[in-house]
Amino acid sequence: MATVVAQSHYIFGLRTGVRNNLLYFDEQTVIFPCGNNCVRYNISQKCQKFIPGTERSQDMQALAISTNRRYLAVSECVEKATITVFDLQHEQSRKRKVLTGGEIAVDKFVCMAFSPDSKYLIGQAGGPDWTLFLWMWEKKKVMATVKTSTDGPINQISFNPEDNTQICVSGNGVFKIFRYAGEILKQSSTFKTDTHHFLCHTWMSTEQVIAGTDAGQLMMFESGRLRWEMNVTPAQKVYSQSEKQDSNGTFSTLPRVTDIVAYSNGFACSAGPGTVCLFEKREEEDQYKKTIQKLTLMTGYPDTATMSASSTMLPVLEMYKEFQEEAYSIALHPTGLYILVGFSDKLRLMTLLIDDIRTFKEFTVRSCRECAFSNGGHLFAAVNGNVINIYSTTTFEDVLNLKGHNEKVRAIAFSAEDSRLVSCGMDGAVYEWNTLTGARESESVLKTCSYTGVTISPDAKTFFAVGTDCSLKEIQDCQILKEVRTGDVVCTTVAMSRSGRALFIGTSTGTVRAIKYPLPLQNDWIEYQAHAGPVTKMVTTFDDQFLITVSEDSCLFIWKIIDKEGQGLKREKELIYAEEILITKSDLEEKNKIMLDLNARVTELQEENKYQLSLRDIEYKEKINELTEKCIQQINSLNAEKEVLKAEKKKKQAAHVKALSEVLEKHDKEQQDMESSNNQKLMLEYEKYQELQLKLHKVQQEYEQQLHSVEESKTRALEEMMQSYEAKLEEKMMLVTQYQDESQQKVREFDEYIKQEEEDADMEIHEIRIKYEQNLKEEKKANTRLKVELDTTTKQFHVLQREIENRNLEIEKLKQEVQKLQSVIKALENDITGLKTAIQKRDGIIQDKEKSIYELKKKNDTLNKTIEVMEFRAEYMEEQIEPKENEIQELKEQMLEMEVELKEFHKTNTQLELKIAELTLKLKTKDKEMHKEMRKVQDIGVLVQRFKADLHTCVEFIQDPKRLKEHIRELYKCYVQPSDVVEKVAVDTDTQKENHRQREHYEMIITTLKNQLTRDTNVFQVNNTKLMKDNVILMKEINDLRQELRAVRMQLHNYDSQSSFNKNNKSSANTRGAASAGRNGLMTQQSLEEAEKIIQFQRLEIQRLKQETNGQMPSSRTKLPPLTN
Repeated sequence: MATVVAQSHYIFGLRTGVRNNLLYFDEQTVIFPCGNNCVRYNISQKCQKFIPGTERSQDMQALAISTNRRYLAVSECVEKATITVFDLQHEQSRKRKVLTGGEIAVDKFVCMAFSPDSKYLIGQAGGPDWTLFLWMWEKKKVMATVKTSTDGPINQISFNPEDNTQICVSGNGVFKIFRYAGEILKQSSTFKTDTHHFLCHTWMSTEQVIAGTDAGQLMMFESGRLRWEMNVTPAQKVYSQSEKQDSNGTFSTLPRVTDIVAYSNGFACSAGPGTVCLFEKREEEDQYKKTIQKLTLMTGYPDTATMSASSTMLPVLEMYKEFQEEAYSIALHPTGLYILVGFSDKLRLMTLLIDDIRTFKEFTVRSCRECAFSNGGHLFAAVNGNVINIYSTTTFEDVLNLKGHNEKVRAIAFSAEDSRLVSCGMDGAVYEWNTLTGARESESVLKTCSYTGVTISPDAKTFFAVGTDCSLKEIQDCQILKEVRTGDVVCTTVAMSRSGRALFIGTSTGTVRAIKYPLPLQNDWIEYQAHAGPVTKMVTTFDDQFLITVSEDSCLFIWKIIDKEGQGLKREKELIYAEEILITKSDLEEKNKIMLDLNARVTELQEENKYQLSLRDIEYKEKINELTEKCIQQINSLNAEKEVLKAEKKKKQAAHVKALSEVLEKHDKEQQDMESSNNQKLMLEYEKYQELQLKLHKVQQEYEQQLHSVEESKTRALEEMMQSYEAKLEEKMMLVTQYQDESQQKVREFDEYIKQEEEDADMEIHEIRIKYEQNLKEEKKANTRLKVELDTTTKQFHVLQREIENRNLEIEKLKQEVQKLQSVIKALENDITGLKTAIQKRDGIIQDKEKSIYELKKKNDTLNKTIEVMEFRAEYMEEQIEPKENEIQELKEQMLEMEVELKEFHKTNTQLELKIAELTLKLKTKDKEMHKEMRKVQDIGVLVQRFKADLHTCVEFIQDPKRLKEHIRELYKCYVQPSDVVEKVAVDTDTQKENHRQREHYEMIITTLKNQLTRDTNVFQVNNTKLMKDNVILMKEINDLRQELRAVRMQLHNYDSQSSFNKNNKSSANTRGAASAGRNGLMTQQSLEEAEKIIQFQRLEIQRLKQETNGQMPSSRTKLPPLTN
């Protein structure tokens, strides 16, 4: 019999509590931990590959992926903490290296990170030591270690994305940046973070790091300094699942920033449950603006929600429903249309509809931990404490109550023909029940074992039970036939294949064991490391193709059951699966209505599309005809141009041929002339070359003769020098012997002199010693005084540095305000340019009016035409004058508002300039004072060092009192001078005078600038008043023109009435009509001439006003003084 093997097929779930438990391998593949494995899931193809964890792994702590997406690091706890590095480019993701803490004892590695070049790996060990390790992981070499914290947990570590030697560490009260140098990790920046609990951080650049806290704060650090901090969102009310189940209560908490991810234009961070905040970087400032995006949360399924399985196991989530309370047990009907769920208050039977799960029957069974349908589906069993209730699925009646267990029933199983039911409980009893009569047919009681799982063979003759005694028991006819020991591992559940060829056991360590049946004599099984917690339930599908396991780690594993040859288990009959599904009548009617409405809408849209297409076809045909006509015309014109160009081409070709022939003839003549001249030059050069060769030969001969004569003279001179030096040497040796004798005599005399001097010097030394000891005490006191002064000066220096930094920050803020004001001024300038363009447009309108008046003059030949044109023009003028008056009023109001704003801006600008000038003066004075103090400190340090060196030389002459005395006098002359005090006082007075002089100079500049400002504002106000007066005059003139227009209209109306009266009385008053017409014509001509004069006068006035505005309006650029840094 072939051995049965279980192969991992698909996994549902996610292992929580693992740091970085979701990683992107590429755009289509993600990596996440599930159970004791890591899963590579392809999103598009929906396929999975598995990276198995180490055997006997107790816990998985963290994941990390390299920047080149090739290596995956997994932190686990086996016997000791290990980090396993896998090669993801290998098909089976083979194991590359296993890293440990070496000689340092480590319980677990909390978090990890790869370097940017993927050569180094850092790992943070857990408490109580909290040691940070840096490995060159390919060589398993620990490069450096350092303790990062004393008590708080470390939540994240990371490399600088552009520097392998810089590492950031964040945690509870910890935010540190380390630098690797000289095989040591040194802390490069310090920041007091005792009150903050940092949960995450990310690098925005080589110097900027953003960190998030558990209080919902974001902090930006740059070069180890805090730049800014902000709250992500206000406090929210968060619901906990445990409180929902028990009391449905709420508690208020701040959103925790648990993760931050940087991207090209900013970063994204979590801000509590279901909220992600996106921050985009602003263009000008180093700030970020926030946009919040809500995300839907995935709710976790209970552990027992996958106890039963349908006949078709596809790795797709078909349907889900959320409940307010926890589901303790679940069972699926063999038809796949009903589901049985046990809750804390009741047992509910639900129907699986096309898009919903609905309850249609409830049973009074509280906290049902175990339920199961019969294989036929006509019955179902539910456990109520130590009683098993059997109900009918057709009548929903309580058919049987099976009582016999003393403690809780842990597992039940129906036989294949549904005539038997097997149960096991915590009382150590395994009972076989008759489902027709309710009688107990067999029993097996073992009080030393608490059973947790039971299954029945296909022939219903043998049972298999597992419990807390670490063994698998085969029970038949109330007796234990075989007992297979499982070592130190407790078995939690058991399942048998439908064919009866294999048994599957789940253990408390999360492993799954496959044992062939009949049971072997020796312990022979295949063990698979699957879950990270105890396996709670196991079940095989009806066709024996898949095994499904669930565990306390909230993960569901689907195993494919095959034999060792790689083929699936075959059944005698092939199964045919139904495709029907339940739906309610109301839902079906609603969907039919929706279908009808949609069909009607489709037909309407089709008709509309046809109509629009026909219209477009007509338009396109017209356009095509127009284009064809244009193309034909263009083709004809191009053909004509082509013929003209051909004629021109022929002419130019003939001209080019003639020019070429002339050029060739000239070239031949020039070539011949050049050849003759070059030949003559070559002959001359050849003759010169021969002459130069003869000269060179003569010069070489002369040079050789000179060399020979020089060598002979050198040898003679050397011989003469040797003879003279030997004679001098003999004379010197004689002198040396004489000097040696004289020196010996002088040494003897000197020894006697020294003895006499020593006796005299001993007395003097004793006196000098007493004096110098007193002097030394005084010098020591002076040194202590100087040290105290040095400390005070250093403290003052540090205080000045802090003040300078604060002033620099204030200056930056003022610069930002100035930039804002400049932007406002630019906007105002743009408004002024817009007004100027409006004035130009009005000039254009006036010119158009002038043209219309000129046309009226020409058309005044006949009275009828002039009357019609005048009426039309009069109406047109009225329509245009009213909106123009409204525009003039609006522009006046805008001008007044702009003037007020300009005055305010000028005031603020002057105030800011004065502040900046004062601050610059203060800065310069403080800089000078600081430089002076620095120089004083440096001079004092140099003096102290020199004094120390001179003292050291004096100490060497303690035994020689004379020299000691001389050196100390020299010291006094060098370092103690009466002029020092006077010079210091003089220097201080000079600096004060210079400071007063500079201050007076700057105050004079400020007063002159203020005077200029006042003058400019006065000039601007005068110009504004002039413009306002001119506007008033123009308004008066416009009103006068309106009155004149009304008078002209009245005259025209009178003329119309007279003309009609003349037409009625042609026979009687021809002469009178002609006279009246002549008079009216004269009147209209006079009124037109007056109107033209008025318009010309207005044009001149407008031009004068334009010139004044262009020449006298002060621009904002000339008005504002330049900024001083």
